[in-house]
Amino acid sequence: MPDFTREQQHGGRVAGVDEVGRGPLAGPVVAAAVVFGAGVPDDLAAVIDDSKKLKPAVREAIAARLPDVPGIEIGLGAASASEVDTLNIHHAAHLAMQRAVARLPRLPDYVLVDGNKLPSFGCRAEALVGGDALSLSIAAASIMAKVVRDRIMARLDVRWPAYGWDRNSGYGTVVHRAALSSAGVTPHHRKTFGTVRRQIEHLAMEGRA
Repeated sequence: MPDFTREQQHGGRVAGVDEVGRGPLAGPVVAAAVVFGAGVPDDLAAVIDDSKKLKPAVREAIAARLPDVPGIEIGLGAASASEVDTLNIHHAAHLAMQRAVARLPRLPDYVLVDGNKLPSFGCRAEALVGGDALSLSIAAASIMAKVVRDRIMARLDVRWPAYGWDRNSGYGTVVHRAALSSAGVTPHHRKTFGTVRRQIEHLAMEGRA
């Protein structure tokens, strides 16, 4: 389980940063930055974990409570599917992280990032492999980013229901891949991703692109 050790070691305002959505065929990559300015309540610390390990209802409950934690600061950022295609997914994820940190009330003293690469934030920062299992701030950021991205994909599903985005969040499930063939490619698909790119090429060959 993650804890608050690293934040306390650095002191000051330490932001945990994580992103969600590197792998899907559609939708934005979303990042969150979380600063627990007055620490983490014990009962909340007991349930915060890497978002991938939590059931959706638990993530939603934690995300609903986080804004009411005394002293907390939350910043959210995203990079669109078109930005993913323009920049590549690695740089788009870093852009989303930078936007999340920029949307905090002020620049933190230190940033802890999940992963092994660091974007530039304009302050000291550290990359932690598996950080969402080590740092409560990163884990909280992973939860916020996951909940926000899932909500975005659910809203997009209302307009483009064929792809099952309210259930698969844009990942390449059987339903999603089948819909690419039957319903085509939407503006929210990542056209540089192999599965989508091949479908575009196939439709072009058939004269339907």
